[in-house]
Amino acid sequence: MSDKTMTPDEVVSRLRSGMAVGIGGWGSRRKPMALVRALLRSEITDLTVVSYGGPDVGLLAAAGRIRKLVAAFTTLDSIPLEPHFRAARQHGAFELTEIDEAMFMWGLTAAANRLPFLPVRAGLGSDVITVNPSLRTVKSPYEDGEEFVAVPALRLDAALVHMNRADRLGNGQYLGADPYFDDLFCEAADTAYVSCEQLVETAALTKDAAPQTLLLKRHAVTGVIETPNGAHFTSCAPDYDRDEAFQRMYATTPWPEFAERFLSGDEKTYQSAVQAWHEEQK
Repeated sequence: MSDKTMTPDEVVSRLRSGMAVGIGGWGSRRKPMALVRALLRSEITDLTVVSYGGPDVGLLAAAGRIRKLVAAFTTLDSIPLEPHFRAARQHGAFELTEIDEAMFMWGLTAAANRLPFLPVRAGLGSDVITVNPSLRTVKSPYEDGEEFVAVPALRLDAALVHMNRADRLGNGQYLGADPYFDDLFCEAADTAYVSCEQLVETAALTKDAAPQTLLLKRHAVTGVIETPNGAHFTSCAPDYDRDEAFQRMYATTPWPEFAERFLSGDEKTYQSAVQAWHEEQK
């Protein structure tokens, strides 16, 4: 069994412009922000981004890296609509496919199971099909004859997710209240990269936690990256809460100014800049 540890920049070196990249987490919660920041340091662009969107989408949208976004929403949670996403969308910067949260989940499930689509009831009787005319419906071949939405598989070239803990083999563990759908992102992708707060030995993953918290299995993971505070400024419960003060500043700061101060260096530079900003606020 191989050691899959990498650095953020090594992950990005494996990505290419034009890829479909899935980003785990949910809104402004447990997003792989260190990997997103590494992506922003590269020249990679023209991406199809698949995400339960949060600041990951906002950062990539503001930087002009997205060609198409597939999302159920794009929110900062305590700020209902991600402002940098909104600005880019209002200027027509990228194509948007907006689908129901359950449809999104089943699209990942279809991809994880190598199916072209899955039939779901979600979306029927709503404007989801109206605003997404490419969606099709299918009829049950059995006696019920019921009609369903045929949700296409959300097949990914790469997935980026963040865990509380992981081992060097690619097993990943969440310790918060919600797993979100990070396992489906990894299983729906050709390659999956897992950043984590802490690398531990395999035996430690289940020593003090329930077995079901071992969300990611090594067979679905390509690389593991130890990035303490790597979900900042989103939350990574129970390790830390969302940095609400920093998030408010991010949401109200013009993009060039934010990028110049916080995204012009490597991850260590970013973390130092965040600390300096907090010192200024005291």
